Formats: sequence, C-alpha cells, structure tokens
Amino acid sequence: MDRKIAIQGVRGSYHHQVAEEYFGEGVLVEECLCFDRQVDSLISKESSDAVMAIENSIAGSIIPNYARIDKNQLHIVGEHYLSIHHNLMALPGQTIADINEVYSHPMALLQCKEFFKKQPHIKLVEDADTAEVAKRIAERQLKGIGAIASKTAASLYGVAILAESIQTIKNNATRFVVLHTQNAWLPKEEVNKASIRFTTDHKRGSLATVLNVMSDCRLNLTKIQSLPVIETPWVYFFFADVTFKSYDDFAKARSLLEIMTGDFKVLGEYKNAKP
Repeated sequence: MDRKIAIQGVRGSYHHQVAEEYFGEGVLVEECLCFDRQVDSLISKESSDAVMAIENSIAGSIIPNYARIDKNQLHIVGEHYLSIHHNLMALPGQTIADINEVYSHPMALLQCKEFFKKQPHIKLVEDADTAEVAKRIAERQLKGIGAIASKTAASLYGVAILAESIQTIKNNATRFVVLHTQNAWLPKEEVNKASIRFTTDHKRGSLATVLNVMSDCRLNLTKIQSLPVIETPWVYFFFADVTFKSYDDFAKARSLLEIMTGDFKVLGEYKNAKP
C-alpha cells in the first residue's frame, strides 16, 4: 500500500507536523484520537508507519508509550525533535476575557499552567488532542471555549490566536519516535543510536555494572527510564537510549548485555536526530 502514517490526533496536530517534516509534505495520515488506536492502525496494516510522542523537555517521559512499543513488538526506526509553541485560540472576535473554558491535551495544559494562573476565570479541561479541539470550536461555532494548539491548526480550521507561545518554558521540545512493525535494516554505517530494554538482578551495583559496560564500550547513555514488569511485582524493566560512533561498539555492548541482563531486547536501531 502507499505510505500512510498513523498520528495521534487530527490534521494540524503536532504529530501531523512531525509526519510532514519527517516523511514530506502532503503525506497521507491516519487520524487516531488515542495512542492505542494508533498502535492498532499500525498492527492491522491500515498504516505503514506511525509517529509517536515519547518525551517532552518540560513534562518528561510519556511512560505508557514505552510499554505500548514493547508489548506490541513495534520497532523504532527513526526519531524527530519538534520545537513546541502552544497558542491560545478561539472563534474570531473573542477575547481572553470571553473565554470560560480551555480544552486541550493534558500535556499541553501542563506545559502552559503558569499562563493560566494569571487567568483564574478560565477552567482547564483535559481532552484527547490539541488540534481536534480547534476543529471542534470552528465546526460547532463554540463561543466562550478556547483551545491550545499550533499555528497550523489555527490556520487550518479558521480560528483566531488570542495569545502566542504561552508555554511556561519557551525552549519547549518534544521527541517523537517513528515506528514500524519491522526493523528498517539501515546499513550499519548509518546507525548511531539504539533503544534497548532489560532487567537487572536485585543485587547491589547491578545497574552500575551495566552502565560501566556501556561506558567501556564507548556508548553514550542519553536516556534511561524504569517501568514495572506487570506480571512480577517489584521487578522493573529499564528502557535506555544509547548513541555511538561505531556500530561495532554497540554490537560488542549488546553481546555482553545479553549475557549480563535479563529480558534483553533491542527496540530499535536508527539515526540520531540530534546534532
């Protein structure tokens, strides 16, 4: 089938923006209002690939998405970083004083909480997506309702921006991973980042030993996140991202970690998107 990218949200969302920046403008997208639907679209082959937010520089990791990738045997084949600029928008002719409620994705609300402390008359309501709220406001001509979304969404759905870049920290970025049901099999010389998962023994220094192996093999640990193993109380998976200059260094570390750790798994081998 033609390439079709599963996104969380609708056209005009940040996921849609990433899909166009990564795969090219005009790429076909499958709109999914939740991450689980996005995964289902990929597994059922309604979509060829997916872009999924995994962490934000302000709000931190989207922990359930690590489990979704692992549980559904998905492969990380790429990544993309997007600078996030949240904007408050509503029907044309409205002012901030006219707005009683603002709906948006929980992560967007969290990233803009300082702005809304100065607007105590506005009630914040969690919703499934940023751009979908802007679309709903326009279609239903909802007065007194605001959305937090991108400028692209405002332009696409014909709503007016009341305040620009309202995120608390102006340097706000989200990391997205590109997912596929199979490994992309990039040439080894192009691969310089990997995502892995493992468990360690309940012994003093177990994790430190693993980190030492990574260091000895010249891997740079850029991210580590723990997540409970649901079937085994008080045991945790560690999800880690590592970068390297030589694939041989990663291959050496992998062979050692497969022996030293439990449930070792490579979630993806791909190109590092950060300079």
